[in-house]
Amino acid sequence: MRFLFTPNHVQLLNSCYPPTSALLTAGPDYSPSAHELSRLTYHASNHPGKLAKLGPEIEKRVQAESKKAKSGNLRARSSLLISLAILRALATECRRDIALVSPFLISSLHVTLGAAPQDLEVVARVASVFTAWTTYTNGNLIGADQTLTENYLSVLQHFADLSSSDTNDQEIRNRTRLIGFAAITGALNSEALYNDSRQFKAQVLILMKPILKSLFETDIKTLEDQSSVTRDSPGSPYLAEFRIRPALERRAASIHLHVDGDKGPTSNDVADAGLRALFSLLNHAGGAQLGNIMQSTFENLSKINGWEDIDHCRWYIRKAVEWAQYQYRFVAPTWLVEKLLEQQDAPTVSPRQIALASMVASVFTSSTPLINLSSADLMSNLLTLLLRRTSIYSSDPLIPHVIKCIGSLGCHVYYSDQIQDLAGELINRITMIEVQGLSGNSVQNGRSYAICHLMAALMGLLKVTDEYEAVATSGATKAQGGADTDDPVPVIEIQKPDKLPEVAPRRTRISPETWQDSLSLICDPDPQVRSEYSGLLVYYLKEEMPKLGDSLEWDGVRRVKKLADGSMLQAANVNLFLHSGDSGSRFLNSLHAYAYILATNPIPSSTTAQDPHADSANPGSSTKGQPIVSSGPGPRRSESLSHRPKARKISQMRRLTQHKPVLQPPVTGWTADYKNLLDVLKVVHEELPIRGLLTGVPFLLQLDAHVASVEVIDGEAIQLRNFIAEVWKVIGNNWHCTELVDLCSKVVGSDAEFIRRGELNSTCAPRLLSESIAVQDALGMGKHDICQRFARKWTPQLALQNFPDERANRFDASVRGDNISPLLKISPALMQIENMSLQSLARSTRGLGVSDLREALEGRNGMSNPALGRPASISTFDYPSSMTTGHGGLGEGVLRLTPTRSRTKASSGPRRGSNNGDVREVLSKLGIGKQGANLLKAPFSSFQKTDN
Repeated sequence: MRFLFTPNHVQLLNSCYPPTSALLTAGPDYSPSAHELSRLTYHASNHPGKLAKLGPEIEKRVQAESKKAKSGNLRARSSLLISLAILRALATECRRDIALVSPFLISSLHVTLGAAPQDLEVVARVASVFTAWTTYTNGNLIGADQTLTENYLSVLQHFADLSSSDTNDQEIRNRTRLIGFAAITGALNSEALYNDSRQFKAQVLILMKPILKSLFETDIKTLEDQSSVTRDSPGSPYLAEFRIRPALERRAASIHLHVDGDKGPTSNDVADAGLRALFSLLNHAGGAQLGNIMQSTFENLSKINGWEDIDHCRWYIRKAVEWAQYQYRFVAPTWLVEKLLEQQDAPTVSPRQIALASMVASVFTSSTPLINLSSADLMSNLLTLLLRRTSIYSSDPLIPHVIKCIGSLGCHVYYSDQIQDLAGELINRITMIEVQGLSGNSVQNGRSYAICHLMAALMGLLKVTDEYEAVATSGATKAQGGADTDDPVPVIEIQKPDKLPEVAPRRTRISPETWQDSLSLICDPDPQVRSEYSGLLVYYLKEEMPKLGDSLEWDGVRRVKKLADGSMLQAANVNLFLHSGDSGSRFLNSLHAYAYILATNPIPSSTTAQDPHADSANPGSSTKGQPIVSSGPGPRRSESLSHRPKARKISQMRRLTQHKPVLQPPVTGWTADYKNLLDVLKVVHEELPIRGLLTGVPFLLQLDAHVASVEVIDGEAIQLRNFIAEVWKVIGNNWHCTELVDLCSKVVGSDAEFIRRGELNSTCAPRLLSESIAVQDALGMGKHDICQRFARKWTPQLALQNFPDERANRFDASVRGDNISPLLKISPALMQIENMSLQSLARSTRGLGVSDLREALEGRNGMSNPALGRPASISTFDYPSSMTTGHGGLGEGVLRLTPTRSRTKASSGPRRGSNNGDVREVLSKLGIGKQGANLLKAPFSSFQKTDN
């Protein structure tokens, strides 16, 4: 019935409703009159200004109908459903002016959900209207209009509560949750979620709870099966087109209540809806948004007590990282570590901390690539957490999980020096704690526990890296052969990933210079530290240390091969070994020095620390049985060295080598120390036969002389003599010297009389080795020269002289290491020259040719031809890693030092001639006139300017 003074828009709205008497029979569709509804939407779309008047009218109707429906009025309920259908039609048809519809539409939904939260039919109609609005809105009003924002968040909370329904009836619970997830999915795909960063955090905090609850209530096997389908096929074709279509061309998905009588939805359907909602959220999130998702995840897991379910926590974080955008995946593990650090001082360990640490390890052991990941920062934070928990409680339950996290960093190697850098950080921490002790320590023996935990982390890092590298390489081979590459990867003490990781780039092995700082742990005062470090050192020597000059035979046994005739590279390497000029030889010298100290100064199982700043002028001031390395800081000194842990340790070691070794009665742990030393030296001679022979024989002769100086053969002398014989036996077996092996077998286990007869003395063993054809072929020397080489003077002081404690030594060590051309290693005596120039070489009498000119043009005249005058000196600035990248044979994978011009000091005098002069000199010697030299002048002018 039309009234004369009723506005046109009100009349159009009223005509959409059926008569009051027909409201009860309007079901089951409860839809407005199609003809009148089209007139209304046509009028509203062509007159956008009328929406401002039409909106309050509809909102007033919905408020009145919701209030009556809540009290049980069926006519009002029917009218309410029709009003919601009209709202959806207006949102769909007036999408161009959706901002004018938004305030009264969201307010109407808020009122309706508050009045009838359990009426599934009404809730489904509300969800359908809400989805239509989220499809077309641009989200500009969220955060700008306070009333609309509050109503919108309230509507989201209602749908989140529906998605987390705990109704006893399973079918009703599943239906309710599906309706809630349908609305949540619409919000997750809407611009309303991403328009305002502050409101994004508030919305995600609401939306993550039902998602997590549904996932944590589903078994992992079901989640694994459904997650693969979720990523490949979207739940709705309209949602799939959401991002690629303009707002005006999108289509809103309709939400309908499940029909009674049909088979109801299952729990798997609910889990599938939760997975699709999570995938949609993660797939659209940026870096900062992913951080907000992680934050809301942590808060909601605390609300639903999800931290105790570690398996689901690990599955969730792996899937979250996998589904996040490629460039933002690193945010997830970074947030996890930061959350771990927030509670590092907690007196007790909570399930949340255990779950977070397990999630970190799970992310790192997965096959999902993590670019932009700062492994160094993560390592530093994890080490801080590890040492802090150790200082609070040495047997803290969180410590093993943190150690696994550190080891799992080796599963993703993205640059060649990554593992060496991480290992260097670990060794630096070990060195610091070894000298200074554990700061803030409240437990007994905290220093020893901290060192053991750091060594366990280092061992885990090496093992996981090596295993993943081996499996990745073998997996690539299998993939090329058509084998399945989706099998789980076995990981040492780390959770297995879902599939085979990508083949990692060939990494740099940990250099001996990096590892050398930890060798003093051989003489640590704690027997547990000494024992665990020996196992770590054995692993390093076997699997990690570069084997320059050593190779494997065809049968897999490591033996020394004969030098190939005419091989300058192999000859240069062996010559370098003979002069102890490479990093490996310096490393082994230091190792034998510490072994000598331990063998001649048995350390009891005591925690008493010696003052690190004791008077070094009085070597006999140290009491018998005291540890040789301090466990804590001593009085401060004015010298700058007292503030540097490494320098203090070096000072202690050098001072200790000045003490006169004494034989003592057997003490606790003595036998274990000798056994550990024997294991280490056995690996040295098996894995590094040439360098082990050249550094180990003088060590054994000095140790034998020490035993021979004892007047009374007691238990210690017998045990030490047996130890020496065992090492000689290892050397004999390695070099196929049967006579030496047989002689050592007689000495081992014999009595004091047999030992005093001296059948295995300082001349017998070297003589037998020098007569060995294998030794002569490997060293390229005769018997007499080998004996002289073995008989050179060796003391712990001399062995530790090359310890890189100062920059000058580091410079000398790097220059004389494996980086430079092997041709420069032929004459190690020349390396004493500071700038490494070969100007002191005698002029060669050989003729010049085209090769000399080519070398001069390429700037190699100073390295290959000493007859070409003075070359530019070589600087260690900008030189590459000194590591060889593999375990290969002699000379395999050698990286050369990059020749660059040294930075001349102001006081060094005038600058030497450039390569231009070298080229002219060669041309002059070849008889080429000035014209040829002038032609070469222009190209070299740029180098002269650069040098100036």
